[in-house]
Amino acid sequence: MDLNQTPLANRTHIAFFGIRNAGKSSIMNALTNQNIAVVSPIKGTTTDPVHKAMELLPLGPVNIIDTAGLDDIGELGKLRIEKTKQILNKTDIAILVIDATLDFTDFDRDILKLITDKNIPYIVAYNKVDLVPDFKPQNENIKQYVYISAKEKTGIEELKSKLVQVAKTKQEKFILKDIVNPKDTVVLVIPIDKAAPKGRLILPQQQVIRELLDIGATAIMTQDDNLENTLANLKTKPKLIITDSQVFGKVNKIVPQDIELTSFSILFSRYKGDLKRQVNAVKILDTIQDDDKILIAEGCTHHRQCDDIGTVKLPNWIKNYTKANPEFIFTSGTEFPNDLSKYKLIIHCGGCMLNQAEMQSRLKKAHEQNIPMSNYGTTIAYIHGILNRTLHVFSDF
Repeated sequence: MDLNQTPLANRTHIAFFGIRNAGKSSIMNALTNQNIAVVSPIKGTTTDPVHKAMELLPLGPVNIIDTAGLDDIGELGKLRIEKTKQILNKTDIAILVIDATLDFTDFDRDILKLITDKNIPYIVAYNKVDLVPDFKPQNENIKQYVYISAKEKTGIEELKSKLVQVAKTKQEKFILKDIVNPKDTVVLVIPIDKAAPKGRLILPQQQVIRELLDIGATAIMTQDDNLENTLANLKTKPKLIITDSQVFGKVNKIVPQDIELTSFSILFSRYKGDLKRQVNAVKILDTIQDDDKILIAEGCTHHRQCDDIGTVKLPNWIKNYTKANPEFIFTSGTEFPNDLSKYKLIIHCGGCMLNQAEMQSRLKKAHEQNIPMSNYGTTIAYIHGILNRTLHVFSDF
């Protein structure tokens, strides 16, 4: 997979924030050396977030995001500002663009507080310094900053250097590298049913295969109907079986107890989320009663099949397990409620289409509102009575 094919969820998300006409779009265009965003002297030219997936050397694959001005006005302006603030949930590195002719405004201070409250690494870019030759910022507490003239294209290379410095502070996470060793054999159980995309594998499967190849392990793929035969034909015992969660019950009966077993969804909970918290959350299923509200959230949007796991299989499994009739509410894509207070439990997909920042933001929101949030894999494993088995492969369980 080359840099141009890197999934959006695996790119570093760099977002520009600031008031109208501070020069966000101009700096974004200069940084990328492309006319991505429309630029004009008219305030409020950028109305909705503008995304550009690209390779930005020496950072690598990134997703650059331009946003509407924080001082936008009117009813539409309020909606645009809300959209801008939502971008914070998926931001890995924030660039706060300050108009040097004004220095920090109250709008800039407000967004900087939101950025720091969310522990997002940031750089302050003082733009239009060509208009203020002796510019000295009022805020002396900014550690990462750069002076820029988007008009004269100065300071752009320094901004790139700052981005590299900030990016290096982010700890790289892995899916399997602390579990699987070179020359280990790992069997991937991939059902091909109505929900499987024709002619391709879904993103978690692709990423797991690629990481196994990077490790130097052997990846063997099979369907659940052929798993027993596959295991019988192996000369050596596999180190691990990774299955699609929806066939957990079937696969558990086939795989001997001395072989480790987990699922793609559980791996991604650990990779992007908070597996321990999600494991603890699933136990709330034992207290579910009639009419309790359960939110089932997915990070992507797709055409629903008649046996869709999120809207059909999972609710049915939960009803059978709890012997209750809870109310299920479904969200997908960028939809995720701000107010979670009415829910007894949230069950989220693995989040393969969300970057880690957005997945962590959703978990934090649930935690702050004291609403337990689990995920598909842990829920299905718990219902089938095999959760402990599926966690055994991880050293911290």
